[in-house]
Amino acid sequence: MRLGISSSLAHTTPEEWASNMKKLGCRSVVFPVNYTADEKVILAYEKAARAHDLQIAEVGIWRNAIDMREEKRNEAMEYSIGQLRLADRLHARCCVNVAGAVGGERWDGAYPENFSRKAWESTVRMIQELIDEVKPQNTYFTIEPMPWMYPTGPEEYLRLLEEVGRDRFAVHMDVINMINTPERYFFPERFVEHCFELLGDRIRSCHIKDILLRQEFTFQLQECACGEGTFCLERYVELAEQADPEMPMIIEHLDDDQAYVESAAYLRKRLKLK
Repeated sequence: MRLGISSSLAHTTPEEWASNMKKLGCRSVVFPVNYTADEKVILAYEKAARAHDLQIAEVGIWRNAIDMREEKRNEAMEYSIGQLRLADRLHARCCVNVAGAVGGERWDGAYPENFSRKAWESTVRMIQELIDEVKPQNTYFTIEPMPWMYPTGPEEYLRLLEEVGRDRFAVHMDVINMINTPERYFFPERFVEHCFELLGDRIRSCHIKDILLRQEFTFQLQECACGEGTFCLERYVELAEQADPEMPMIIEHLDDDQAYVESAAYLRKRLKLK
């Protein structure tokens, strides 16, 4: 595996950014600038990553490309096209987004309409149109699973792969985002093994974090830093490495740079990473 973090940490130059990542024990990165950056800046970050053997794991989109408001949807698609082209140019492992929200203002919000037939069809069509427009050769477009929008589990993801029907559509694995039932929480090894059994050969990048059941009623799950929950991190990493020895495992959703530094050190020690 190649450990990475979603934060770019405080830095002033691409070389400092790459050096900081290397010192932290990272071997993969999320590309820190988008396609609108100056050409020289993009080239400098790419060069720094290559010089320090930092795999460019992800180029993020994080826009709602199935927004029901036409202007917003078009803006999101334009950004998605730009980011996928950037990822392809960089030979990134993947370009990643969530499916998007239907029925509310928040781009990644939880709405009942997210589970409508219209949402599913819009997601399939969006992915097809994006890949057909860019025609990537060196990267893959992926969707991060979410608890409240498609896909919420490995079976839905497999169906999405089949209906999209594009070779350059692959899998972004965030297994914690799919733990949304007591069975998946209390028997995580069984669940993560099922995820890799169905999707392992299509996974391009993984997020790594933890999850904890709160004691208050009703069933409340809390995402947390690695080691603060109950998830089977060792088994997760083992399966990821079996799928691909160079698999990126990206730490995310921490409060500040120091938290990322501490979490990376914790995982390196727990997983006995060099």
